[in-house]
This record gives sequence, structure tokens and C-alpha cells, in this order.
Amino acid sequence: MNTVPNSFRAQPDDRGHFGQFGGRYVAETLMPLILELEREYRAAKADPAFQAQFDDLMEHYVGRPSPLYHAERLSEALRTGAEPGMGAQVWFKRDELNHTGAHKINNCIGQILLAIRMGKTRIIAETGAGQHGVATAAVCARFGLPCVIYMGAKDVERQQPNVFRMKLLGAEVRPVTSGAKTLSDAMNEGLRDWVANVHDTFYIIGTAAGPHPYPELVRDFQSIIGREARAQMLSRTGRLPDLLVAAIGGGSNAIGLFHPFLDDKEVAMLGVEAAGHGLEGNEHAASLAGGFPGVLHGNKTYLLQDEDGQIAEGHSISAGLDYPGIGPEHAWLRDIGRVEYANATDVEALDAFQLLCRTEGIIPALEPAHAIAAVAHRARTMPADAIILANLCGRGDKDIFTVASALGVAI
Repeated sequence: MNTVPNSFRAQPDDRGHFGQFGGRYVAETLMPLILELEREYRAAKADPAFQAQFDDLMEHYVGRPSPLYHAERLSEALRTGAEPGMGAQVWFKRDELNHTGAHKINNCIGQILLAIRMGKTRIIAETGAGQHGVATAAVCARFGLPCVIYMGAKDVERQQPNVFRMKLLGAEVRPVTSGAKTLSDAMNEGLRDWVANVHDTFYIIGTAAGPHPYPELVRDFQSIIGREARAQMLSRTGRLPDLLVAAIGGGSNAIGLFHPFLDDKEVAMLGVEAAGHGLEGNEHAASLAGGFPGVLHGNKTYLLQDEDGQIAEGHSISAGLDYPGIGPEHAWLRDIGRVEYANATDVEALDAFQLLCRTEGIIPALEPAHAIAAVAHRARTMPADAIILANLCGRGDKDIFTVASALGVAI
């Protein structure tokens, strides 16, 4: 793999900082466990048996490698109305085909193996769209550990299929009724539980955020996406893509795709935040476009907040993208200019959702529908021999009721 003298892939530093971002801002009760987790993670990374077990589960339980798919009909549709010779090829890394229907399972497998290695006997997690909750419940069932999933009451209502799936898998789902009743509030409750039950509990955080070493270890487990995509693209096309695109909530699927390519100067990258009803108001979840640095959930990053530092409520039609912050590595990559970050509104995501359904026979989750909206815009501005690779990070079974309601369709 090509590298540069000062590799973009060398972060974080030994204190968990990506430039000014990251770190570990946690209660004293948690600090010994955080330090133990870091030690165990370093030891696991150096242990061939740990890697072999992870790889075996990725292949035989999760179903990896996920396919690399050339979306020919979508590519052709996006050339309609473009200037002659314009309209890039669109390819998808199809992580929605993983067991449990999203990229989340990659990270959950890695973290539960760490929990077992540390002797923890109880698992907790937070979830927004429910995919991380389902993946956590699945791995807990696989390894016979009890788990509690914290989920905002608003998300419980709009993600009923995933709530039922979690319960079928044996998880206890605890609705959170504080604040906006969404993902950030669920994470608050998860951290409170963890502080109270440090002795036996492992917190499987679902995104590349939280106190160090979580942003690093989540990224590393999710980087299987980018490593596979890089090898598959070279095998299929003989070259690397011109542009990578992924949706961003906390940012785990995006950093998983981007990280193995960071030192490839010829590969541009685009993260897509949720613009909700538009950036001009406060009903969006675009923390990079509309926020500023602060501390939340154990790390420093860009946050939606008021002048007094009170965290604002994020909004998105997608339950997985309304987190009011972003992973600290994304904040750093934005500030140094290595990755570009844009946004898509609810309406644009709904249009892209329907476009992919009708051109490729693939029903995406509303999260990657935001990425597809950006792909639709960018593809028309790029030459016909250019390649865009987008991460299709989740499937849309969970979102059909939300989409039907937004479109005014009774089902």
C-alpha cells in the first residue's frame, strides 16, 4: 500500500488525540477500565489467535468479504442530462449484505471478543437506527452473554422492526425518555450504566466516537471495509477509485472505508452529513457544517451546541444520522483538508432512496441514501471514465415505514 512520509494513517497519538480532537474525558470511575481496555486491545492486535478468530467469524458468521458491485443502470441514469463525456461510473461496497444488514456487525464481533478476553460477563450498547443494537444482540446471542440496549424512545417508535429483532435475539431494550429521546440520549444512559457497573460490564460503542481507545478500535475493526474494497477494486478495474463516498453520523462506516486509502493521494473522499430540513435552521444533524468544537461522550470533536455549550438536538429522517457530534478522526481529517464533507437533506435522501430502488433493485437504508444523494450530484460533474465508490452501509428493511410515511403512502 502506498504511504506518504507523514502518514495520515498514523493517528491517534498515544493519548488518543487526532490533532486537537479525541482524548478521553471520562469519570474517574471509568478511567481504570478505559486504560485496561487499551492494554487489552494492544495485546489482542498482537495476538495471532485473536486475529484468526476475528477473521473466521467475519467469513463464516458475517459473510465477508462483501461484494463490490458496479451499479451500471444507476450510472447510466445519472449520465442523463449531463454534459457529453461526463457521468462517472458508480460502484458500491455492499456491506448491507452482511449478517444483520449493516456494517455494524464488523465492530461488534471485534468488541465482544475483547469483552470476553477481559472477562466481562454483561454487555451494554446504545443504538439509534437499531442496526448496532441488532448486531450487538446477535453477537451476545452467539456468545451467550446478556445484553441491554439503550434506545431513544423516539427511535423505538420509528424503528419497530429492529426493536423486535433485538428482542427476538434475547436483548433487553430500554427506551430512553430524556432529552430528544434519540441516539445522543441513549449514549448518555449507556455511559451512566457503565459507570455504575464497571466490574462486570463491557460497553460496545457503535460508532467511531467516545473516549480513547474507542475511536481507534472501532475504526480498526471497520477498516475491513476499505481493505476489501481496495483489493477488490484493483482486481476488478486495475486501479483505485477516484472518489470514495460514505454517509456520516458518528462516522464508523465512513472511516472504515476511508482509512485504508488515506495515503493514496489520487483518491478523493467525501463524507455526507444529514442536513435534515436544511442548514439554515436548527433541524439538521450536520455537526461539521453547523457546529464547533466541544466535549461530549468522552472526546473532543465538532458538536451541535449553543453559545453556552449546551448540546443541541440533531434532526434527520434517518435515525442513525441524528447524532449531534462526529467521530474525532473525521473532525481532524476535515480540518487538515484530507477529506471533504458535504451534506444531504431529508428530501434529497428520499429521492436517492427511490432512485436506487428503481435503477438497481436495491432498497438502501436511509443512512446510505444520503451518500447516494451526494453520488448523484457528483457523478454528473465527473468524466465518464472516473470511478466513484460508495459504501452501501445498510439495507432499508427497517426504514420502509418511515419512507412510506414521508411519501404519504399507506402500508
